[in-house]
Amino acid sequence: MATVIDLDEKLLIGGEWTEAEDGARFDVNDPGTGGRVGSVPNGTEADVKAAIDAAAAALPCWRSTTALERARILRRSADIMRERADEIARTMTSEQGKPLAEAKGEVEYAASFFEWFGGEAERIYGEVVPPMNGANRVLVLRQPVGVVAAITPWNFPAAMMTRKLGPAMAAGCTSVVKPASATPLTAALVLRCIEDAGAPAGVVNLITSRDAGMVANTIFTDARVRKISFTGSTEIGKDLIRASAEQVKRLSLELGGHAPYIIFDDADLEPAVDGLIASKYRNAGQTCVCANRAFVQRGIYDAFLALLKEKVEAMPVGHGLAEGTMIGPLINEAAVEKAHEHVEDAVAKGATLVTGGERLTGEGYDGGSFYKPTILDGVTREMDIFYEETFGPVAGLTVFDTEDEAIDYANDSIYGLASYFHTRDYARLMRVAERLEYGIVGANAGIISAANAPFGGMKQSGYGREGGSVGIDEYLDVKYVLMGGVGVV
Repeated sequence: MATVIDLDEKLLIGGEWTEAEDGARFDVNDPGTGGRVGSVPNGTEADVKAAIDAAAAALPCWRSTTALERARILRRSADIMRERADEIARTMTSEQGKPLAEAKGEVEYAASFFEWFGGEAERIYGEVVPPMNGANRVLVLRQPVGVVAAITPWNFPAAMMTRKLGPAMAAGCTSVVKPASATPLTAALVLRCIEDAGAPAGVVNLITSRDAGMVANTIFTDARVRKISFTGSTEIGKDLIRASAEQVKRLSLELGGHAPYIIFDDADLEPAVDGLIASKYRNAGQTCVCANRAFVQRGIYDAFLALLKEKVEAMPVGHGLAEGTMIGPLINEAAVEKAHEHVEDAVAKGATLVTGGERLTGEGYDGGSFYKPTILDGVTREMDIFYEETFGPVAGLTVFDTEDEAIDYANDSIYGLASYFHTRDYARLMRVAERLEYGIVGANAGIISAANAPFGGMKQSGYGREGGSVGIDEYLDVKYVLMGGVGVV
């Protein structure tokens, strides 16, 4: 196994890397060993205010910077991230746990948002609208919303940040970033890439803190922060909606998910199994878009379950830096406990444990939060796993007979982020894609995220879209200008 990193980082405020006002710091730990991998400042309210001050001061100059120059900085940021991919990926694996190959893939994915939105910066067009009165002229302008706060999660510490900073920077906004306290080191390395790409001081600012409530309160009570983009739980998202009301702040919310994965009996068996594994077990099941409920049609059910079991039992579990690891640790003890509670509840209510269902201990696992990849057969609506997001390597399977039954199962959720299905019938493909109540649909594919596509959910999975041509709209205000008298000769 490669050497675990030892990295001490700082806050970034107005172009200066600095300690917290009171000098306090906190350690960042490796979920695979429990050991320390670095530390960061424990930012205070004064630090958050200073970061907002810096972003507000940098805004007038940045918003007036040409689109071409903003695009060049974003593309250079992407290039630098790729040059430093090994360092960023090792850091990510050390503090988050995902296998190194997945971490390297995330660095590339994260860089692609800077590259994509570098292009979008050059395409922020206005409009000239035909007037109702021939003496007038009507213009529509699209202008940066202002200072943005980006609150990012621990499960994709690089990509979830660049998915917000890419469009914000492209639009001409300045930002304050608050990463999850479990994974702040990756965030610091990405912001160093932006800095080294030539972004002016104050365009991006970094606050690390264990007091997420204090950070959020400071952001929401400062009128200069006009936009908040948050990725995290639905419960926290609801709190942010309530907090936004006082100043009517704009929000983009990518919240919880509970993705259904439907396999019709005309599907190609092995690609369907591989698709479910890619979706369910990536990052040890700790993704908002991962499969949480698998519905398999009766005609293919037994063969599907047998092949799934064979492939899941062959996946090596270990530290993310160990060669060949496919399943790393969960982020912490609470995550292990939740996964196991879902398994115990399902078995107690009649599900069959096909494989897994236990915490891994002993050599190579002690000190870490490892859970064996698990399959449950016979999951029903009475079980917690049917309605609650597991966020762990546990796949629950349910048999179905008809297309209508599968759609009913799939849509029976308060969430509406991602969904998946496999079929070779293209008439069915269109029907099912239209009937699924989800913002993202993967048809014959288990991996669906891309910088060029709009990402976001329906129902209690949030609102707003990140990525794609519409992603930059979240960071722009639309202004209507009526020019009177200009048509008079």
